[in-house]
Amino acid sequence: MGRVYATPEQYTAWTGQQPPADIDRLLARASEDVDSALTTAVYVTDALGMPTEPAIVQALADATCAQVEYQRATGDDGTGAAGRWGSVSLGPVSLGDRRDGPAAAGDVDMAPRAHRVLRRAGLLPGVIW
Repeated sequence: MGRVYATPEQYTAWTGQQPPADIDRLLARASEDVDSALTTAVYVTDALGMPTEPAIVQALADATCAQVEYQRATGDDGTGAAGRWGSVSLGPVSLGDRRDGPAAAGDVDMAPRAHRVLRRAGLLPGVIW
């Protein structure tokens, strides 16, 4: 398992709701999304790759919680499969569309709130020099 940036308790504090039964899995998947969005970000880490600066630690936890909150609101189970297809029906007419490609950094379907948290923390856009 990779790095996990938030705890169930932090999720509860972020959302004001009790976490779902599979919260540990959702937080792990959301942390992977955050990692993918930060592939070019530069910040100080420890030997395990975890951030050490308190503001960055908090930003990654908040972004992870926002990502889980977003996925749950959109019906995603953390796999990324939800929201890829949409359909519209009006009488006998039915239209389907494929929603390809997330627009966030790192090709991740990043929650808007998570993206804003990472941007405010100075982690997006990341630049390699």
